[in-house]
Amino acid sequence: MRNGVTTAVKLNRRRPRNVTVLASSDNKLSSVLLPSFSACHKLRCVHSSAEKDEVSVSVEDDVIEEVIEQLGEKGVSSPHKLEEIIGDNYLAVLTRRELLMKRQEKIRNALEGLPAKSSNFDSRGFYDSIQGSNCENVIGYLPLPVGAVGPLTVNGEEFHVPMATTEGALVASTNRGARAISLSGGATSVVVKDGMTRSPCVALDSVAKAAEFAEWIESKEQWESINKSFSSTTRFGKLKHVTAKVAGRYVFLRFEASSGDAMGMNMVGKGVNQVLTDVIERYKVPIKLISLSGNMCTDKKPSAINWTNGRGKSVVCEAVIPATVVEKVLKTTVKDLVRLNVAKNLVGSSLAGSIGGNNAHAANLVAAVFLATGQDPAQVVESANCLTQIEAVDGNDGGVVISVTMPCIEVGTLGGGTGLTAQSACLEMLGVKGTAAGNPGMNAKKLAQIIAATVLAGELSLNSALASNHLISAHMDLNRSSKHVPKKFEQGKVQPGLKKQRTSHDQDLIGSEKGPKNQFLKLIRRLYASPPRTREDVVQEEDDDMDTNRQFNTPRLPIP
Repeated sequence: MRNGVTTAVKLNRRRPRNVTVLASSDNKLSSVLLPSFSACHKLRCVHSSAEKDEVSVSVEDDVIEEVIEQLGEKGVSSPHKLEEIIGDNYLAVLTRRELLMKRQEKIRNALEGLPAKSSNFDSRGFYDSIQGSNCENVIGYLPLPVGAVGPLTVNGEEFHVPMATTEGALVASTNRGARAISLSGGATSVVVKDGMTRSPCVALDSVAKAAEFAEWIESKEQWESINKSFSSTTRFGKLKHVTAKVAGRYVFLRFEASSGDAMGMNMVGKGVNQVLTDVIERYKVPIKLISLSGNMCTDKKPSAINWTNGRGKSVVCEAVIPATVVEKVLKTTVKDLVRLNVAKNLVGSSLAGSIGGNNAHAANLVAAVFLATGQDPAQVVESANCLTQIEAVDGNDGGVVISVTMPCIEVGTLGGGTGLTAQSACLEMLGVKGTAAGNPGMNAKKLAQIIAATVLAGELSLNSALASNHLISAHMDLNRSSKHVPKKFEQGKVQPGLKKQRTSHDQDLIGSEKGPKNQFLKLIRRLYASPPRTREDVVQEEDDDMDTNRQFNTPRLPIP
């Protein structure tokens, strides 16, 4: 009984689509036959008195087997169509999981750790929101921790930046950089260029015709008609220019356009497709479209053209950090920080032949903010292109000026994953959710500026940690959980063959000589050493490789 209404549910065990609802109110009965599997989860009864009563029925576990039985071979052979077949996104996910678990026992055990529903999470609403737009063959969702960095002062405004990551020490380190920046008066972040690109490939009958077509499409006489074709597909996209590059009989065209607050790939792609349709129809000789994307865009791949010409939002961000902040907050010196940046981010990256990799770990920060705000994670490849510069500041107080130059941050504040509840909330934290009222495009630009400032904070902190050799100790404290330590390394049990003394850092950095953490550190260091060795070899090698402060001259753990 609910609100004076007695409701009875009759479920046909053989035909789960056939559900009869009998509702009694004021001695009046109504019977409804619901022709959908969704009726097995949520039933709505409309009474003759115009009162509505919503009744939730917990028959999921009982119904799934019935659903699978009725689906038969169709459900097994077409699991990607379950939402369409069943008519209920939530029930389709549970059914798909059960089908997978029936195939292999290891899958059953694995899926126990992958949630699909929760009492404090709107699973039904979540699956409804992603259907047809974000993911297919859904079997659950992935809880991902989100940390906040801040306050981070950017262009005179304070932000608390959400970062989704599973790497311990990343948020803490970035927060230290944000603190140093805010104490120094904040960062200045500027968008110097804005344009999403798409580069189709077309073919002609000869190199002469290919060269002639390239010259024709770049001519001023063709701009008006090309721009008109592009603009016919969008209100917010504005075509900026078209360039052509000939390779044999192929011509690669690179269209660049602004895209408002959307990241813009679909918007620009749609416009380019219309341009090509019109051009191929009216050009004097046959043209064949090979691919709408010819890889000169360049999307989700490292490329020199993105590094030099930019793609998406090109952002430059800087901050001036006084010497006192460098020493007290970042725990290093101006001289050491400047020297490290030149050696690591400039010389080292040059020797590696890196494209867009003149930085310590820009991808760490970009990926974390991308995941939190619903951006495309694959575009971290080019969005993390970054040149970090650190120079000494002349004057009485000294200090450093640090800047990051990021030519291709590809972000949007609407479309894709930005519409999901959690990701939308993170955008709202930054004040950039959706479209900027009265000024389309400003929210996406502001998000790019915040991301560049977050990268600046992360670069400042990590380079400082490297300059003072604090990186390993920080990761040992914040990125190693004692719950993963094997029982044989619990307190009082020492691994045979390891010398019982401090092995890498000062006692105040490592903690107690006894206990699981230190034994685990010793195990990790041993794993990175050359096998096999005797105890005497280990003792001798450690003594030979340590300076007078008992610090390893050669670090035994990888450093970014």
